[in-house]
Amino acid sequence: MRVAISGTHACGKSTLIDEFLLVHPEFTHEPEPYTVLDEDYGEVFAAEPSPDDFFRQLEFNIERLRIYEPGTRVIFERSPVDFLAYLLVLGDLGRGEGTRQLINRSLEKVRTAIQRLDLIVFLPLEDNDEIVSDSEDPELRSAVNSRLVDLFNNEDLIQSSPDYPVVVEALGSTAQRLRIVEKAVEAHSTKRKSG
Repeated sequence: MRVAISGTHACGKSTLIDEFLLVHPEFTHEPEPYTVLDEDYGEVFAAEPSPDDFFRQLEFNIERLRIYEPGTRVIFERSPVDFLAYLLVLGDLGRGEGTRQLINRSLEKVRTAIQRLDLIVFLPLEDNDEIVSDSEDPELRSAVNSRLVDLFNNEDLIQSSPDYPVVVEALGSTAQRLRIVEKAVEAHSTKRKSG
């Protein structure tokens, strides 16, 4: 089962994945593209994220998705939809040159790439989420969260068909979110066995 944990920055993706992997060591972990590109490939990203940076991460995320065939147990830290949301928000906020062009190039890539996932778990921000420091760019964080809500409710992007992943929202504490993920994974496994 190919799972992606989606959400804006500083929303608990890494913590949830760490907890999931403790219970499910049979899953391979695909870390956030930023981390892999920076630490393993030595790619340098600007302190202020640019549209080109997010497009590069999207391309890398898609490359990694292509490696895993149906039935593989893998959990991704981020989905292609995340990078589309960041690009859209940079465009909304007027941050970066050439954003519109990269958004247009990204749309079909994202539609196609998410078909290589079975489940996307979206971690929306909640009212009681901790306030982040200015270094985390709270304006960007909040705007990306709103864009992700819109994108996951957009039937042109996320379609109800066997070719597209199931999308579930995971709210609450890490333990509550973990139960939601496990229930969704179990439901998919049961459906696959009976189908």
